[in-house]
Amino acid sequence: MEDQSSNSEKFRDSIGTINDDGKRQWVYPKKPSGKFYEYRKWVSYALLIFLFSAPFIKIDGNQFLLFNVLERKFNIFGFPFWPQDFYLFVISMIIGVVFIAFFTVAFGRIFCGWICPQTIFLEMVFRRIEYAIEGDRNKQMKLDKMPWNKEKIIKKSSKWLIFAIISFLVANIFLAYLISSDELIKYITEGPMQHLGTFIPLIIFTGVFYFIFAWFREQVCIIACPYGRLQGALLDNKSVVVAYDHKRGEAEKGRKKFKKNEDRQAEGYGDCIDCNQCVTVCPTGIDIRNGTQLECVNCTACIDSCDLVMERVNLPKGLIRYASEENIEKKKPFEFSARMKAYSGVLVILIGILIGMLFLRTSVEAKILRLPGELYETKENGMVSNVFTYKIINKTTKEMDSIHFELLSHKGKIKLVKENNFTIPEQGLSEGTLFIEINPALLSGDKNDLEIGVYSNKTLIDKTKTNFMGPRTFN
Repeated sequence: MEDQSSNSEKFRDSIGTINDDGKRQWVYPKKPSGKFYEYRKWVSYALLIFLFSAPFIKIDGNQFLLFNVLERKFNIFGFPFWPQDFYLFVISMIIGVVFIAFFTVAFGRIFCGWICPQTIFLEMVFRRIEYAIEGDRNKQMKLDKMPWNKEKIIKKSSKWLIFAIISFLVANIFLAYLISSDELIKYITEGPMQHLGTFIPLIIFTGVFYFIFAWFREQVCIIACPYGRLQGALLDNKSVVVAYDHKRGEAEKGRKKFKKNEDRQAEGYGDCIDCNQCVTVCPTGIDIRNGTQLECVNCTACIDSCDLVMERVNLPKGLIRYASEENIEKKKPFEFSARMKAYSGVLVILIGILIGMLFLRTSVEAKILRLPGELYETKENGMVSNVFTYKIINKTTKEMDSIHFELLSHKGKIKLVKENNFTIPEQGLSEGTLFIEINPALLSGDKNDLEIGVYSNKTLIDKTKTNFMGPRTFN
């Protein structure tokens, strides 16, 4: 009994892609087919179209998605964000993390199987090309064992060449997200020799993508991605995951190969006919019948494969399905647990805060600060003068002209070092120095709060506050 127990738990001692010698064991998944695979294909195609088109979509002149870290320019769904809006980006990231945690608590690692770019590119692009060139599982295994003859050289070189071309294309698309699609098109038309500082990193990233999708593959999900380990802390017996119904599959006497016209239930055997189709189709090389495992990306390939076998042997589908441990053990339906309610409550609060901040966010942001170390100056006419620096950021895609300042809280004069009624370029900034003069009779001590309006022509575009230093009064 102890030996059987230890053998049944042996899979926990190592991962499915490492053999007994500690070397990489190449996974040859069988080409999946079925209802869920068709659904995943449509979801993947939609996401791929979005990924490749988003950098070229513009809203009011703004790229739909842009993450220009070097120049600190970010566009999210066509809305431009500047370093001054970083707090909005932080809140958005927190919302994303909480949402993923909430979704994992409820539905396990479904994100990995349906939405993750790694899975989509590997399963829906690179492996489909591999199936088209080299054939299905058995043909691929046979080809790899074959000596390097004409057939093998043609098939392997064709596959590797196509992989390299797609990797280069993907690297260019990611570059468009980083430097903007306009800059990318400009670099392409001017030629790589004019922009070696960008072209060399592009080739490096092409090599990285090629390495990941041609060789490293499922090891990203198993070794590199932290999400697989995170799910161990988030899942519970109420989480809906891709699960094997061991109650139905094993019954009293366990699994048994299928025999025609037998009464499996009367003999005490489960519905699992031990065909191993769920194992051969798995892209990470695991046996789902061993339970939820770190390597499982919830891709549903085993569900489709098992349903097809159950249909052939006239047994009910759903031996492997989306289900919680409670559903399998106690037949309890899905319920919104206390943990899910807590996560959803936090999500609602964070989203509410983000929406409120977005409404309060202005398209123009002005800052006026008193020059450090400078004291006030009393002019010949008796007016008290302070020197300030200003910075105005135009977050819109339209040029703003005839910019000038007006005091809103006090009567006084504002004098710019450079010309008045200046212009701020689109998505640009203007900065300079100005003097503010106020009658000392209107001041209350050495510290005075001023409110200043920023106008474009006669339109108020922003308000800002600053501190004005005056003569100290003694009571």
